[in-house]
Amino acid sequence: MRCPFCGGEETQVKDSRPTEDNTAIRRRRICNTCGGRFTTFERVQLRELMVLKRSGRRVPFDREKLMRSVQIAVRKRPVDPEKIERMVSGIVRQLESSGESEITAETIGNHVMEGLKGIDDVAYVRFASVYRNFREAKDFEALLDELSDPEKHPVKNN
Repeated sequence: MRCPFCGGEETQVKDSRPTEDNTAIRRRRICNTCGGRFTTFERVQLRELMVLKRSGRRVPFDREKLMRSVQIAVRKRPVDPEKIERMVSGIVRQLESSGESEITAETIGNHVMEGLKGIDDVAYVRFASVYRNFREAKDFEALLDELSDPEKHPVKNN
């Protein structure tokens, strides 16, 4: 494992333990060159997933990209990082166990919106505004109507 501080390739594992939800192994490492300490995570990957973008392009699924987009939505919100980790791990498990090797970006977005709706309304609105490409105030009004009356407007699942 390459050191993120000095780029050295000789690192040593000092501690390994499963994450709280047992979906990954957390490893504490130390660089033999600079002495820097850092953490890595090892996860099971059931299959190689491809994402079909709206433009028609196909790109490899990137769990870290999914995590970053969710973290942007929850930025400065009182949300436990463990909840986010569990939500993202759950989404990845759903995608991998779906039996499909190609997943649409829309499907991923719907899973994220469904997860965020149960965690934090503000993060849900933030994510939805980018994901659904809001252009006007009425777009926000429609989404807020969905939040206030979920029976009238259920989140779409693909």
